[in-house]
Amino acid sequence: MAADSKHRPVYVISVAAELVDMHPQTLRLYERKGLIRPGRSSGKTRLYSERDIEHLREIRRLTQELGVNLAGVEEVMRLQHELDDLQGEFEAEIERIEDELRERASQPQALPAPDGKADPRDRPVYVISIAAELVDMHPQTLRLYERKQLIRPGRSSGKTRLYSERDIEHLREIRRLTQELGVNLAGVEEIMRLRHQLDASRSHMEGNVRRIQQDITERMTSWRTLPAPERAGEPEDGGDGKDADNSGALEERESAAAGRRGRRGS
Repeated sequence: MAADSKHRPVYVISVAAELVDMHPQTLRLYERKGLIRPGRSSGKTRLYSERDIEHLREIRRLTQELGVNLAGVEEVMRLQHELDDLQGEFEAEIERIEDELRERASQPQALPAPDGKADPRDRPVYVISIAAELVDMHPQTLRLYERKQLIRPGRSSGKTRLYSERDIEHLREIRRLTQELGVNLAGVEEIMRLRHQLDASRSHMEGNVRRIQQDITERMTSWRTLPAPERAGEPEDGGDGKDADNSGALEERESAAAGRRGRRGS
């Protein structure tokens, strides 16, 4: 698949460095920081994939164009790797379900039905004053972060902002990035964009898995309720075959009687 080819390690470090216009030592530094994760050949030579090249270009954009410090870049790339891993988990889960379906095809049994419940952390419950108190910020700061799309609070029917537990987690993460790690606002925007993407991707993956499981359950149920195929030699009406035997014997007796009458008449 195309996704697999992007993760295939093919470039040695000198070629990778040339592709992204960096020094090979810089690539080694980024690897030690965990920003990239090149593969290894059988001889332990570093080999970089197309995905690694994309990550290196993203690091250069963050540092050179947006001025994000190394701590911010580490957060961005950690989330990016989480997204990559999540995609791998999703593909592996789909493959597992398909294998399970093939194994159960001969004797299907229904999978447990999904409950379909929404994550309670996404339920909007806190008004802005309470949310600001919980994260030790001014309400105006929360409004600023919303305009920057760093957080996305819900709205009541009267258009009042309502924050969820997940929003509170995101606000605390923003405070950690800015106050503890010194990440600038451009870096925070990149990090929170990836956080929202990660949350959405995880939710999308879980929803897809639930739908596939439900589809499997419905198909297995329909297989169990299909009528059993008729075996060769059995009467179509489901009887025990006695009527057919009696009918054949009667026809034989009538034929024999007709033969005797014919001989007497001659």
